[in-house]
Amino acid sequence: MDNLDRYLDKYAELIVKVGVNVQSGQHVFVTGAVDQATLVRLVAAKAYEAGAGNVHVEWADDSLSRLKYEKAADEVFSDFPAWETAKRQAFVDKGAAFVSIVSSSPDLLKGIDSARIGSFQRASGQGLREFRRAIQSDKVSWTVVAAAGQAWSQKVFPDDAPEAAVEKLWTAIFNSVRLHEEDPVAAWRAHNETLHGKGDILNGHRFRKLHYRAPGTDLTIELPERHLWVAAGSTTVTGIDFMANMPTEEVFTVPLRSGTNGYVSSTKPLSYGGNIIDRFKLTFENGRIVKVEAEEGQDILQQLVDMDEGSHYLGEVALVPHESPISQSGILFFNTLFDENASNHLAIGSGYAFNIEGGKTMSPEELEASGVNSSITHNDFMIGSAEMDIDGIKDDGTSVPVFRKGAWAI
Repeated sequence: MDNLDRYLDKYAELIVKVGVNVQSGQHVFVTGAVDQATLVRLVAAKAYEAGAGNVHVEWADDSLSRLKYEKAADEVFSDFPAWETAKRQAFVDKGAAFVSIVSSSPDLLKGIDSARIGSFQRASGQGLREFRRAIQSDKVSWTVVAAAGQAWSQKVFPDDAPEAAVEKLWTAIFNSVRLHEEDPVAAWRAHNETLHGKGDILNGHRFRKLHYRAPGTDLTIELPERHLWVAAGSTTVTGIDFMANMPTEEVFTVPLRSGTNGYVSSTKPLSYGGNIIDRFKLTFENGRIVKVEAEEGQDILQQLVDMDEGSHYLGEVALVPHESPISQSGILFFNTLFDENASNHLAIGSGYAFNIEGGKTMSPEELEASGVNSSITHNDFMIGSAEMDIDGIKDDGTSVPVFRKGAWAI
């Protein structure tokens, strides 16, 4: 790609300035793959230029990850190291910024025994539970961004030569994060204001529940009394603004744990645990998932739902118009960071504390009493389409159109 180095430099600057908004003396924790070393190093350089303290990098290698699942003993996957838990907690305690650069193949663990995948997901979920709570309560600044891995690129653009596929994916990533704008940082600030403006409108309505209708979907989701609609742009408890996901096109809130009834069908594949889950349907009664059906990845999806008791419930309700820029690109990314921003979506598992008034300072018990679900997992899945209608229903029974034919109606 022409000017790849220049765009990577701009991308790293955006990640540091907008993604996590690194402060003077702040520690930074970066996770990235070895084949994305150029971007990881640029992020570290930009962070130091912004005045960061220690920039710690956690390197990942897809080949080694696959090898571990193929060769390691079974007990390895049910024992999450205590030192891994302690390491992240130490950075949380220091108020660090966390940058996660995702680039793995959606099919990384295809063919691996689903029991092994489930064991590791459960063990890591338990081991990182407090870290997840810190993230979901805005105790620290954090962001998830993407890089064009070779295997992932080939999955997205299977008819292209390897080099061309990587170039196409990089172009799509750069477009999605507004790097082609004259001033990407200013463009993101304006985009954030637009999303929060939509959240303000929704908060003004104080809906009691939402009713979703589409082919394969007839679902009602109740909302807690003190729910808040927010966007990815957030502020830590210490006052640092950050952008949790880049790209992002969603406005989201938390559902009432016991208030989901009906059935919902997926509209895009879900990449989970190195496998693809596709064409699936979930049925709910009083908030709980009571039936799981999938044409592809049934066992993996069941492992996800059975992770713990909380993984049988929803933790997020997110609204994204079908006409969003990522949807208009026509690209199926097989990556939740992108596909969730092309579609209305829900999340299985834990809810975000900041989606409740005063939630950032609530204890786990107080959040539970407010109707927020708790779980060791949080996984988004896509349900939106150009055929989806959503109504907001108020306490007095008044119904207000929120979405019509996949577009905002409010």
